[in-house]
Amino acid sequence: MPLFMDIHRVDGPVGMKDVAQAHQADLATQGAYDVNYLKYWVDESQGKIFCLVDAPDAETAATVHREAHGLVADEIYRVDEGA
Repeated sequence: MPLFMDIHRVDGPVGMKDVAQAHQADLATQGAYDVNYLKYWVDESQGKIFCLVDAPDAETAATVHREAHGLVADEIYRVDEGA
């Protein structure tokens, strides 16, 4: 299945605790869509969140975010795993 990296831009700082809760909501929702949210990174001061997800396509990955917590990514890129 393809890998995708999504980027969320939040106005103002973002807290690790809030992102962790959103990630848990993704994990609870993803099974119904054959999606696997693998990892996330946060730039608290810049208000950016990056999520790595294994999904059939970008729209399905976005559907999980939308259903889990409503925080849909601003951008989603297909990425290839390097050596």
